Amino acid sequence: MELEQNQITRWDGYVNWRNKPALRGRHGGMLAASFVLVAEILESLAFVANATNMVLYMIQYMHMSPSTSANTVTNFIGTAFLLALLGGFLSDAFLTTYQTFLISSVLELLGLIVLTVQAHAPSLMPEACEAGSRCDEVGGGKAAMLFCGLYLVALGIGGIKGSLPSHGAEQFDDSTPSGRKQRSTFFNYFVFCLSFGGLLACTFVVWVADNKGWQWGFGISTISIVLSITVFFAGSATYRSKIPSGSPLATIFKVLVAASLNNGWFSRSSGGAVVSMSSSPCNGVPGNENKDSEALTNTLKFLNRAVESNPKYSTIQCTVEQVEDVKIVLKELPIFACTIMLNACLAQLNTFSVEQAATMNTKLGSFKVPPASLTVFPVLFVMVLAPIYDMIIVPLARKVTETEIGITHLRRIGFGLVLSIFSMAVAALVEVKRKRMAINSGLVDDATKPLPISFLWVALQYLFLGSADLFTFAGLLEFFFTETPIRMRSLATSLTFASLAVGYYLSSAIVSIVNSVTTKISHRPWLSGANLNHYHLERFYWLLCLLSVLNFLHFLFWALRYKYRGKGTTTE
Repeated sequence: MELEQNQITRWDGYVNWRNKPALRGRHGGMLAASFVLVAEILESLAFVANATNMVLYMIQYMHMSPSTSANTVTNFIGTAFLLALLGGFLSDAFLTTYQTFLISSVLELLGLIVLTVQAHAPSLMPEACEAGSRCDEVGGGKAAMLFCGLYLVALGIGGIKGSLPSHGAEQFDDSTPSGRKQRSTFFNYFVFCLSFGGLLACTFVVWVADNKGWQWGFGISTISIVLSITVFFAGSATYRSKIPSGSPLATIFKVLVAASLNNGWFSRSSGGAVVSMSSSPCNGVPGNENKDSEALTNTLKFLNRAVESNPKYSTIQCTVEQVEDVKIVLKELPIFACTIMLNACLAQLNTFSVEQAATMNTKLGSFKVPPASLTVFPVLFVMVLAPIYDMIIVPLARKVTETEIGITHLRRIGFGLVLSIFSMAVAALVEVKRKRMAINSGLVDDATKPLPISFLWVALQYLFLGSADLFTFAGLLEFFFTETPIRMRSLATSLTFASLAVGYYLSSAIVSIVNSVTTKISHRPWLSGANLNHYHLERFYWLLCLLSVLNFLHFLFWALRYKYRGKGTTTE
């Protein structure tokens, strides 16, 4: 009787922070997720503070050229987001999300300590030089210390991004409608907390770094990570964590290789008959309890050959469960690919949009707003829209659609992609208006004087892209977590951050391609000139608008064919 009671109260496939079986009523739930949300605010503050203003530190104190400093920061941010895949992989294969977060946070803390010490000690930085004279760029051991600190931070950020969203979502029960609704709410407020941390970074921390010294800016980030670890650890007794189930990449590779090596088509030999999984080596792995069928599906039929018994390749014969898991992941990849273009548009907010604002009147009354502070607009808009979406829009959508989730994940992603189209169209129209004002004011060749037009016009594209980011980012996080087999959830969720990295790299590639092609056609690249007034930036924005339209059509092609597997997500 006691044994049966223990089985009833345990979360199958989950452990607590001491790697003992997690218990219902004691582990998981909104309280546990709340610790995760607070930790995300503090972690986001530390990361965004460095990412936003790091380029000035590289120029002013490390004596890098503007192009070198920009590349250094871009590589740092891109690497951090790409390393989220490593964090997700470790969380699925070898460690729990709880362990991955703590290890990654310590790595980021060590990196921030290195950067703080270097910024505090003049002997660890390049020698200061007189104004107007050529400064020697950081090199030798000082450069090694700088990049050691930077990439320890990047490694830590990657591990956190690959584990923290999944860890928070793991606290909710997939088997109940209330659990699934709470999980959807968690993802909305996860984006809210990420934005709130970014708001504190872009205002308070950036001001401190600019006015009090970079050692104080790095120091605040260091303290923020310490507090993040403390808050996260304080919730240890409430967490439940999925038991690692082996490498998801090994499973994917095994299925693809087995399907390729087997000569006969499985669908021809068995006609898609039900195959027993009683001997599956994956039985007992968390997630099996959610399998609705033991039959191979008719999608991606070429993978069905991986189950076929072949004496020559018997060591890589796969189970039905493994094949179906890989099919699900492969069907999600086109959706992932369709979000990259949106992130390429988002990259403009850190480059050309800031440069546009810098040529305009940035005064609000008697206060002069730094152009880089425009990033506050989308952050504030996300913080306002996230609660409205969760408390008003979703309940209304549930009544209309009669589904638990209200608005399906793919519809949220699609709406974000549509908003990105409008944002680029607005950006192009604002640039036309800005250049017309430059011509009428006779300031085309004089970039030292601000144009008689408010920088708030540029804020419009920030608001559109901020809204697009909320819908697509939160929708993509939940889509991957809900639809992906439990054995691969952390790795799949980390694709959301990988999309950001690839989008930023794509933006740089598009700029280079546009300049190369337009130079050959008209002997004058669109994105070059003595100042921004000589650029054809409006044409570049129209090109991004067109590419976004094509990307949305590409998304529709895959989204209309996608069949949901998660509970509470279907529209039927």
